Amino acid sequence: MSCDDVTMVPTQEQLVPRGKTRIRSTKTFRSYDQDQMLLMPPSLDDWLPDDHTARFISEVVDELLDLSDIYDSYAEASGAPPYDPAMMLKLLLYAYSTGVTSSREMERRCCVDIAFRWLSANTAPDYRSLARFRRRHEAALGDLFGQVLVLCCEAGLVTLGRVALDGTKLRARASRRKSMSYERLGPRIEEIEAQVATMLAEAEATDSAEDEAYGVDKRGDEIPEELRRRETRIAKMRQAKEAIEAEARIKAEAKADRHTKATTSKKAELNKQAPTNTVAKTETTVVDDDAKVAGSTKATTETVSPASTDTDATQTPIRPNPKAQRSFTDPDSRMMKTNDGFQFAYNAQAVVDEGSQVIVTTKVTQAATDVNELIPMIEATTTSLKAANITRSPRVYLADAGYCSEANLGHIGELNINALIATGRMKHNERVSESPRGRIPKNATRRERMARRLRTKSGRIDYARRKAIVEPVFGQMKVRQKAGHLRLRGLSGAETEWMLHSICHNLRKLSNARVNAGLVMA
Repeated sequence: MSCDDVTMVPTQEQLVPRGKTRIRSTKTFRSYDQDQMLLMPPSLDDWLPDDHTARFISEVVDELLDLSDIYDSYAEASGAPPYDPAMMLKLLLYAYSTGVTSSREMERRCCVDIAFRWLSANTAPDYRSLARFRRRHEAALGDLFGQVLVLCCEAGLVTLGRVALDGTKLRARASRRKSMSYERLGPRIEEIEAQVATMLAEAEATDSAEDEAYGVDKRGDEIPEELRRRETRIAKMRQAKEAIEAEARIKAEAKADRHTKATTSKKAELNKQAPTNTVAKTETTVVDDDAKVAGSTKATTETVSPASTDTDATQTPIRPNPKAQRSFTDPDSRMMKTNDGFQFAYNAQAVVDEGSQVIVTTKVTQAATDVNELIPMIEATTTSLKAANITRSPRVYLADAGYCSEANLGHIGELNINALIATGRMKHNERVSESPRGRIPKNATRRERMARRLRTKSGRIDYARRKAIVEPVFGQMKVRQKAGHLRLRGLSGAETEWMLHSICHNLRKLSNARVNAGLVMA
């Protein structure tokens, strides 16, 4: 008989847990007993270090932030008593500042993490309450951001010398497998509609046969699960198709409006420059130009859709880009190029002050490019500083080539805004010296004038600081706070999370400088 055939029966001594056995050793160890009872009731406050970030966030929420708008929203007395908003806000701010963005993970941390248990006072709110609180108070986050900006300014962290503007892509909570392009939506809808019609016919035939076999009052008329799923998918496909068509129509109307303005401006310029004895000729030329433009527009419209008419441009059917895609899980997200390839994402904007890399204002857009966000972000910066009672204005705005366009360069000139915008690759007919000197040529274009400014000594010094101001902020937020992947769906959810991450970023900057700011922990 082999050893494998012998069944080993453990003795009573072998069943004793290893931790209870006495191991002979000449070395003296510290006492260790997991079953040791505490003589006094435990205090979480004793377990949390005095300089912990959770203490700082708790003090800021309790002593420095005005939460009246949040408390006022609980006017109705119906239902069970909710969790204290101050406690819920502390949990959200600390969780996002440490990279915990999942409400389920927050609930788990409230049971196993000392800092979370200390902030929640051992109440451990469920994940549904945390998620609802985050969604419910989206509007209040803008006011909280302004209050934190005021604290940063009072602490001397906002200098507003150079400020850098940039955008970064935030991955939406949407899978590429749950999306479809416009050119596939139409055939797919027709295919599924045919399948649904076939299934309905089969279901009706089955119902009739069962009625004859079992009687009219017998059950069996329920819609199959597969049919319900397909009908829901058809509805989502139709919504996606209508959204793509609506976006294409808006773009076409905007393009037509710009074309009309350009044509009107051209007429005015020709009439102004034409001599008196050639007025008739000029008018004929303008009419010919208008006829050419109208003919071109008509030809384009006919190419887009044969049913188009010139009498009502707003009613013209517009054919969207066949490659345009929509996500079924997050229809507000857009396909954008990220570090991981093309993904459904949002474009998050931020204006950062040079002094301590404090974020001055934020915004989330659905546009993949930054070119249309320059002027809105500059205006948002002015509004944010005014709301925070900061009278100073940035000395110079710094932006990369993604914000450069003739329209933007013209706007900053009209508004007298001191901005340095990278011009990107210059055209063949645009020439700027590497070390420009002397007067600016009168015939220099706006792009040439900006390129000339960038190549001056002061321009080189200022613009060289752009990357060092804004890029580390995005890196810190994406690595430490996990801001690169969003949890909430929809544009409003993306704005909420980006605002939360921005508040937490500024609070971390304030925490690092709390001694200089006079916010010493008690």
